[in-house]
Amino acid sequence: MVRVRQMHEWVVTENEAVAIQQRLRARVVVGDAHGPVRRVAGLDVAYRDPDIAVGVVTVLDAESLTVLDEAVVRERIEFPYISGLFAFREIPALTRALQELTVEPDVLVCDGHGLAHPRRFGLAAHLGVLTGLPSIGVAKNSYGRFSAPGPDRGDCSPVTADGEIVGRVLRTQRGIKPVYVSVGHRYTLDSACDLVLRLAPRYRLPETTRTADHLGRVS
Repeated sequence: MVRVRQMHEWVVTENEAVAIQQRLRARVVVGDAHGPVRRVAGLDVAYRDPDIAVGVVTVLDAESLTVLDEAVVRERIEFPYISGLFAFREIPALTRALQELTVEPDVLVCDGHGLAHPRRFGLAAHLGVLTGLPSIGVAKNSYGRFSAPGPDRGDCSPVTADGEIVGRVLRTQRGIKPVYVSVGHRYTLDSACDLVLRLAPRYRLPETTRTADHLGRVS
């Protein structure tokens, strides 16, 4: 079971949500403040209809990439679809799923952004602060400005916003579309990219994301 801090309400106005992000951003730690990574959680949200979020978490062994634990919950969505505030739609279901785990992960790998966000507080950063766990964001789509990385596995280039490096475009497989990695909490960008490559030995997306996405589709 993962302990989740109750640091704010979820049924809020848009302005209140922005203020919460701005307030909690100061709690994000950028640095390798984590021990050995043995168990890695993948987090994803699926939608059965416009009002229901299906929060999915899978916990994998970091070496074998086999699934050790999983949880699926359904939560009614109480927040509108607003760019930059997706966390307020998705985190309530994800935190409930985290609380149902019997195996505690060492790091959260979120399907979304961390510091690559208008207020430097995307879903991965938000979840990291609420749980206290190290977290990273691995997104399928970009935020910010970047140049395409080289064609080989491990090639990367910085993502910038307002003149600041907020993430990295990372090629996980040769000749395949890259992913967009950013720090969530208690990680560095170098270590986050190393972990993503470790978790993506064969496919574009890390196995954490793939297993969570599959579970969300069949649940």
